[in-house]
Amino acid sequence: MRTFKKTWPFHIMLLPAMVFLFLFSYLPMSGIVMAFQDYKPWLGIAGSEWVGLDNFRYLFEREDSMQVIWNTVIIAVAKMIFNLLVPFVFAILLNEVRKVGLQRSIQTLVYLPHFLSWVILGGILVDLLAPAGLFNRVLGSFGVDPILFLGDNNWFRLTVIISDVWKEFGYNTIIFLAALAGINPALYEAAEMDGASRWKQTIHITVPSLIPITVVVGTLALGNVLNAGFDQIFNLYNPLVYETGDIIDTFVYRTAILNGEMGFGTAIGLFKSVISMVLILISYRLAYKWAGYRIF
Repeated sequence: MRTFKKTWPFHIMLLPAMVFLFLFSYLPMSGIVMAFQDYKPWLGIAGSEWVGLDNFRYLFEREDSMQVIWNTVIIAVAKMIFNLLVPFVFAILLNEVRKVGLQRSIQTLVYLPHFLSWVILGGILVDLLAPAGLFNRVLGSFGVDPILFLGDNNWFRLTVIISDVWKEFGYNTIIFLAALAGINPALYEAAEMDGASRWKQTIHITVPSLIPITVVVGTLALGNVLNAGFDQIFNLYNPLVYETGDIIDTFVYRTAILNGEMGFGTAIGLFKSVISMVLILISYRLAYKWAGYRIF
């Protein structure tokens, strides 16, 4: 009580956020019970038949369910790797630009796509990657036949991964630029006095200094392994690429909302949430073990 008398203004300040969290995050979790029911909207949760784990059993029996899970893992892991590697390399290259004005201009240009929604970017990409779009016109000038980037299973995953990296790498670069700003300049001065070239300074000073933050960002990203990007996939995919482009979130949307299989859709969502929670716990543990990072 003595501590509360000193900190009660902070509790009052947190109250609106806690109420918001309860209403929109915890209260809706009561709908999880639908994962264990043959849910019928006209009967409601109270009147729908209880089926236990049948929805989860059906999840692992359906061939398209396992394909969706596999697609999600492939796309999410590829995004995680390249959204870590590309900003890492780009931050080092950008740090070597000595003209501050040019450096800031480049950073602003690559940072801008992050603020555009996938509704806008999806429409742009659909036009650019169409059989008669700009990309295929350029390829056609070299004698290459038109490619269905968004309608061919062999190309869709690659298109999704590259477009996501292009959109986000400028924003992710900020983390590494902040880490670069924290490197002691005396290290570079000492290396230069010893005759080290810029390349050797990068290899022996810059890269090792970025390893701790890279470990933190990489391990924390493990919690998003099953988040392959609903907004992006939903705005780019079509029935032609369900085989390689359908992910858990879009599958839930189609089964629960469009097909009315709400119990089954809830079971898929619950399965994803439980796995994601486990991965988040593991990632925070690894981040603390390898890089000394912890939230609490």
